[in-house]
Amino acid sequence: TLNQVASFACCLTESPGPGTEREKCWAELFDQLDLNKDGHIDISELRAGLAGRGLTKGSLERMVKAGDTNQDGVLDFEEFTQYLRAHEKQLKIMFRDLDRNNDGQIDAAEIQHSLRAIGVNISLKDATRILQRMDKDGTMTIDWDEWRDYFLFNPLSNMEEVARYWKRSMMLDIGEQLTVPDEFSEEEKKSGYVWRQLMAGAMAGSVSRTGTAPLDRLKVFRQVHGSSDFKGNVQSGFRYMVNEGGLQSLWRGNGINVLKIAPETAIKFTAYEQVKTTVMRGSNERNLRIHERFVAGSLAGATAQTAIYPMEVLKTRLTLRKTGQYSGIADCVKQMLQREGVPAFYKGYLPNMLSIVPYAGIDLAVYETLKFSWLNRNRGLADPGVMVLVGCGAVSSTCGQLASYPLALIRTRMQAQVSVKGAPKPSMLVLLHNIVTQEGVAGLYRGISPNLLKVIPAVSLSYVVYEYTRILLGVDIEGRRGGKGKE
Repeated sequence: TLNQVASFACCLTESPGPGTEREKCWAELFDQLDLNKDGHIDISELRAGLAGRGLTKGSLERMVKAGDTNQDGVLDFEEFTQYLRAHEKQLKIMFRDLDRNNDGQIDAAEIQHSLRAIGVNISLKDATRILQRMDKDGTMTIDWDEWRDYFLFNPLSNMEEVARYWKRSMMLDIGEQLTVPDEFSEEEKKSGYVWRQLMAGAMAGSVSRTGTAPLDRLKVFRQVHGSSDFKGNVQSGFRYMVNEGGLQSLWRGNGINVLKIAPETAIKFTAYEQVKTTVMRGSNERNLRIHERFVAGSLAGATAQTAIYPMEVLKTRLTLRKTGQYSGIADCVKQMLQREGVPAFYKGYLPNMLSIVPYAGIDLAVYETLKFSWLNRNRGLADPGVMVLVGCGAVSSTCGQLASYPLALIRTRMQAQVSVKGAPKPSMLVLLHNIVTQEGVAGLYRGISPNLLKVIPAVSLSYVVYEYTRILLGVDIEGRRGGKGKE
């Protein structure tokens, strides 16, 4: 089917004029997409036939809704051709608006100018990357055929929607440090799209962290107790925890881990916007370059971590607690204040701050590298499908974890140490020396296996919940308001 769809695109290019040849091409495509030969095309047939074009289910549903004049939920041949005819006219208007010098070609400067006109400020380099995705003949310009073939089956109707489609990314939470915030336009901020997006991310994070909480608790146990006190494989680790506190004990510490998502997300995004404004000195002429995004993301992460860090310490204490040790979060806070004082809530703060830089830097760099590598290898095709973006996010987060894990381990051990007021507290360097001396360099990666095991289920859960939450909130992957009765 994919080869047939590709041949249809060639048919369009060879027969660009209106008339019987175009109608013939549409008839051939309709027949190819109509898998059960009942004279109608439904969503499942569209998904099967157009699977290689990076389209989401929401995009295909809008396509059917736009063409379905008799409201029966499927497209017959007349509705199908009527939709394509109307959509081509809309694409022609957009193409002419982009083609400022009326030479029949769109270049990178024209893309940059068009997006800037709607508040999406990109560099010429980024505009060139966008162009290369559609430039099938390597001329570094886009003609009408390339433009039409690229967007013919994507129900985008204006440049704001095209801009969101080009710059989309996935905001996945795998239970570790949050990634560098995404770039949003002024129009997206004013419309409330940003907060709906962040809310969807927070909900996805809550479900993914809850689903992988047993692996997270096992990781913390191994980090703190080392090789001598907590031996065995993953299965024996779970058996130990269940024997000590029952099946529900596998989720100890998860409540506070979920509670801290919302404030951390909100503070990090707000701080990122403030740092971004400072870096750009109030100018809206461009978006941040990748190294500026790294700096802004790291500073925003440090701000958010400083604000919610006591919750991080509480999470570690509640995760490690024995049965009956604390009656809840409030009791844990009370006991820590009585025995150790306020400074206990910032144990491990220094290694935590230091871990932000390698995590954020490597996570962002690997994600951007993987994404643009895919784009360079797949010129002329649709934007990366969601599974490509999910894969990029999973690999980049894993690389970030590997780089920052020793610091995270030291942080967790410092958080777990219960000390008496006024007693000396082991420093980060002392702990580092003790771990390397007693356990070797491998000791710095104690607990890494359950941490890596949770990446795939965490990413999968996060993505599924993220998508369904965005549908409920009326925002699809291209960033448009959707839902019943809305466009």
